[in-house]
Amino acid sequence: MSGDSQNQGHRYDWIKWSLVFGLVVAAVYGNWYYSAESLFFRALAFLLVLVLCSGIAFHTQKGLATWELALGARTEWRKVIWPSKDERNQTTLIVVAVIMLMALILWGIDSLLSWLASLIMA
Repeated sequence: MSGDSQNQGHRYDWIKWSLVFGLVVAAVYGNWYYSAESLFFRALAFLLVLVLCSGIAFHTQKGLATWELALGARTEWRKVIWPSKDERNQTTLIVVAVIMLMALILWGIDSLLSWLASLIMA
């Protein structure tokens, strides 16, 4: 029974998304129309519309799924074991050294092939 009520609520999500789209279009048009006004007030009005649109969007099925994904990502973020300062510096130096070594190798191969090409064309 609760599944039917949830589907009933999400059946009209297209109306909510249309409202969000209309508000964003109105905010962009209003920003252009009132371009002579202060940037602070236009930015404040745009942010208010953005907050309103976010609130409407979070009441849709996709919005709720996005919120659950963000909460799950936050949980996973807390599980990450970050490297210490010494590990970070050591890894950075190794990466820089490997990049320089590969650059030298590629420069050598390029020089060799250019020299061979000049011998063939001469």
